[in-house]
Amino acid sequence: MPSTITMPRLSDTMESGTILKWYVKEGDPITSGSVVADIETDKATMEMQCFDDGIVSKILVATGQQVPVGTPIAMMTLEEDETDATAPTSPVAVSSAEAVLTAIPLSDHQRMRVSPIARRLADAAGIDLNAMTGSGPGGRIIKRDIERAAAAQGVSAPSVTVVPTAPAPIAPMSTSRVVPIVSKGRSELALAPEGREVALSGMRQTIARRLVESSQQIPHYQVSMKVDVDALMELRTMLNGQLEPQGVKLSLNDFIVRSCALAMAQHPFFNASWAGDRIVIHGAVNVGIAVSLPAERGGGLVVAVLRDADRAGLRELSENTKELAEKARTRGLSIEEMSDATFTISNLGMFGVDDFTAIINPPNSAILAVGSAIQQAVVRNGQLCVGTEMKLTLSLDHRVIDGAMAAQFLQTVKHNLENPATLLV
Repeated sequence: MPSTITMPRLSDTMESGTILKWYVKEGDPITSGSVVADIETDKATMEMQCFDDGIVSKILVATGQQVPVGTPIAMMTLEEDETDATAPTSPVAVSSAEAVLTAIPLSDHQRMRVSPIARRLADAAGIDLNAMTGSGPGGRIIKRDIERAAAAQGVSAPSVTVVPTAPAPIAPMSTSRVVPIVSKGRSELALAPEGREVALSGMRQTIARRLVESSQQIPHYQVSMKVDVDALMELRTMLNGQLEPQGVKLSLNDFIVRSCALAMAQHPFFNASWAGDRIVIHGAVNVGIAVSLPAERGGGLVVAVLRDADRAGLRELSENTKELAEKARTRGLSIEEMSDATFTISNLGMFGVDDFTAIINPPNSAILAVGSAIQQAVVRNGQLCVGTEMKLTLSLDHRVIDGAMAAQFLQTVKHNLENPATLLV
């Protein structure tokens, strides 16, 4: 009988999920490990994989629909469980060559003892089914029998590929209305979109809930400091020139992560959490990096975690950051890759933001907001000159970190960044 695919629990706090996109349709063959859908959880958009071979027999939950964990979302017929009901109504089987499906007449005997997936693979590999004995229920020939036969004949068994369905076209914006715009005595016509409501995604609901809780339950305050990054910019340019043949390009954020990780090891209360009647100082220095997700993956924000960041060099931090950010924006991060951050960095400098304040990501006790590196008039050694400065703003949990502690932490970060050679050892 068909097997039920249910909404999986993809995070420790996930209670429901939304199908953002199906990569299969009814009647498609799927193999173990195939990605069948994008699921939006309370934390991120993640890929859902199938762990059996079979045929998709029914899609139960439409794209955009949110359902609780454990809800049946699709039905599939497992390869070993396929019955006559899943075979063609006329005595034919389907073979695959260059992805073109053709009907080949078969006897009733063949139709009864060969699974559709095995039949496709056999046809593509040129294997004679009549000479085979199946290892499936009742002697049924299944996928592994074809693979073994292909190996014995010294040929490669073709794989069954799931071809992703084309993404749904973006719906046009609601009808617009023409409104007059008066400028310097002239009346001009412009298109103004009609007002509309946007349904909250599961992730956006979670972000809203957690940030409200953070702002209401954590006594926030901010401390800012400017950093001279002229020496850092010069060192970064030199290192990138040397590393270019190896395909490595260090960002300013890589140096900031390294500086903060070293400072956290030196100032342990920045690697701590409030626990009601005590403060928990963590052993591992795990730096979280805020990553914005594209609209096609549901939008929102996730925190990718760089574990043991104080023990990693600039190159390793750079590679890990790029890998996690790319995965977050394309395939989705795993629970482990989003868990156990002890300090968070949010960088909007690449968008031209001079400075801003961020809301603490519980159970962290601090978050660093990083602005742009701006070239401006500055005073150096009593002389007016042009220099490059960057503003760092800490948001802090006053239950854990006092103002003087925050200033000392920023002084350490500032010293590291203004003397960037210290970050290389």
